[in-house]
Amino acid sequence: MGNRLAGATSPYLLQHADNPVDWYPWGAEAFEAARARDVPIFLSIGYSTCHWCHVMAHECFEDGPIAALMNEHFVSVKLDREERPDVDRVYMAYLQALTGQGGWPLSAWLTPDLKPFYAGTYFAPEDRNGRAGFPTILRAIARGWSQDRARLVSEADKVVAALREHAAAEPGAGAVTALAEAAGAAFEKAYRYYVESFDPAHGGFGGAPKFPRPANLDFLLRCAVIQGQGSEAGREACSMVAATLGGMAKGGIHDHVGGGFHRYSVDAEWFIPHFEKMLYDQAQIACSAIDAWRATGDELPAWLARSALDYVLRDMVDAQGGFHSAEDADSPAADGAGAAEGAYYVWTLAELQRVLGADAALYADHYGAKPEGNVARERDPHGDFTGRNVLAQVRPLAATAKLHGMDIQAANDVLVRCAGRLFGARSARRRPHRDDKVVAGWNGLMISALARAAAAPSEALADRRAAYLEGALRAAQFVRRELLSPPGGMPRRSWRAGTASGPGFAEDCAFLVQAWLDLYEATLDHAWICRAEEIQRVMDERFWDGEAGGYFNSAAGAPDVLVRLKEDYDGAEPAASSAAAMNLFRLGALSGDENCRERARRTIAAFRGRWEETPHAMPQMLCALESAMEPPRHVVVTGEPDSPQFREMVDVLRSALGPRRALIALDGAPGSREWFAARHPWLAAMAPAAGRPTAYVCEAFTCRAPARTPDELRAALAQPGAGA
Repeated sequence: MGNRLAGATSPYLLQHADNPVDWYPWGAEAFEAARARDVPIFLSIGYSTCHWCHVMAHECFEDGPIAALMNEHFVSVKLDREERPDVDRVYMAYLQALTGQGGWPLSAWLTPDLKPFYAGTYFAPEDRNGRAGFPTILRAIARGWSQDRARLVSEADKVVAALREHAAAEPGAGAVTALAEAAGAAFEKAYRYYVESFDPAHGGFGGAPKFPRPANLDFLLRCAVIQGQGSEAGREACSMVAATLGGMAKGGIHDHVGGGFHRYSVDAEWFIPHFEKMLYDQAQIACSAIDAWRATGDELPAWLARSALDYVLRDMVDAQGGFHSAEDADSPAADGAGAAEGAYYVWTLAELQRVLGADAALYADHYGAKPEGNVARERDPHGDFTGRNVLAQVRPLAATAKLHGMDIQAANDVLVRCAGRLFGARSARRRPHRDDKVVAGWNGLMISALARAAAAPSEALADRRAAYLEGALRAAQFVRRELLSPPGGMPRRSWRAGTASGPGFAEDCAFLVQAWLDLYEATLDHAWICRAEEIQRVMDERFWDGEAGGYFNSAAGAPDVLVRLKEDYDGAEPAASSAAAMNLFRLGALSGDENCRERARRTIAAFRGRWEETPHAMPQMLCALESAMEPPRHVVVTGEPDSPQFREMVDVLRSALGPRRALIALDGAPGSREWFAARHPWLAAMAPAAGRPTAYVCEAFTCRAPARTPDELRAALAQPGAGA
């Protein structure tokens, strides 16, 4: 018999709809039940592709006696963190303050008025190794509520007061003036952090577990631009980025058969992944890889971007055009004996030999497959990989070719042929669960990635650019149709099976503004700038902190949010304020609205205490500082937009990584000239020279001599003061 979650649309909540726990969804009904029964709330937060959420659900929430304890002493509430990131962040902040750690499942006990007084993550179903199991914790908290409630309530009040004090103090507002000196020191401090924590053997930063945090790579590439890519620091920064992407490309975190990237590596070598695949990872890794191609001219990062983007377009697209959220780490084991992490992705050597035939030896040598499996016992405490192999490149292609007496191209052809065969064989397996929820902000990130790839004149992407633009535009139309209410209004957080959720959050607005600006650069249609302005206005109205600057995660007046927080960490996704600061500089440069630039500077200043003290916590915010410290830069291209010569001029700007420049296609879509000229009067006289497309490189509204060929444009960009 189902519980109250049976009517939910969230895949995570639906996974618990048949539990014997009398679950409530987060909301007024649950809060009123707790008050009426005079019992605490047990809040369980997770998401549908979370491995340890599955483990705790199976061990505890499906257990009848444990469920009876929960039902007797608590009102139990399930919350999907992907639907309510604002609520999740409040209780995650409490958990991290309490334990110094975080993660999901997040298990928290609250008073009926939502104040937390105890929290943890995963709890085992029984006492183990001196640690209390979930039933013991439940009984202790129930006893404390009955016998020592005043102390628990007092502690909860102190917690809420501390959270509010922290929110008022953080992120540490600073003056908008005199940012330059502080910015230089923060850049240097952050750069030293990455140099010192860099893993030269495998790429990435720090040890295990190792996460693909694209904001780190973006910051290093901006450092290379500021220092000069030919300088010692510039070369070092680009080298760290290339080594990190290269290590990820070779490792088991990269799906060598189907493309895309898993969530993180449990080791320092990128070898054994946590096998879930998240949409936001594919999007951001692709963007970082495209920027690495721009910085180096090396096509390998572009192929890496292609791997992620093609996986998404094949496996993560909803029939209506939006992008699904994630694929699970767990999947049914080959022998049918329940679910196991990574079962869909790993292979026995016998399976490789059966599928690949005579090519199996070369493939196994290249990817390290062994008869006994290639995961050491000490790295496999649950025995998930016994006799199985995680595919990870163990030697360069040239070495594999030499080992088998082949030239490099012939060996590469074998590997490509093998990947196709393995993909066909793997497709016959039962796939992992897919979270088919369409999240507004994550779709914004994916639209950005596709738009940037469509605009990138890379050889590796050349035959896919049209498909990437088509995918980006289709998803953008889906978002405008299904997730914006009304079409130019507040984003809904998510959509699933024809139903949109409640209002979105600051991050949804920020990532969609970024997406629309990237679509402008890909299409040269100024309508996308207008659409970006619409969402930016909504973000400013709902989330802007008029006193201190920056953006709150949630809108004012939410009755179920104890404290309005501002995210001050660029983690798996950039913080909303970090993304917004960058957007505002871009939007101001394109639209001519000086208020955008001022709001961006106030946003940066609002977080000054954070990025001065621990700048590596906000690498994306530091990237915005580049725009704050430099004068506005524009490159204006005029002429017939459909001509090959016009596209060649634009591709010069899309080919190399440089300082932030606003690309103004004065004769792009119909009406562009009038639209831009109304906002930038200094553009009115610009026209094609000698009847051919012409580019004007401008800094601080002073322009150089017109460039009429790609070579002249490159030379203009390289001149001192042009920002190259």
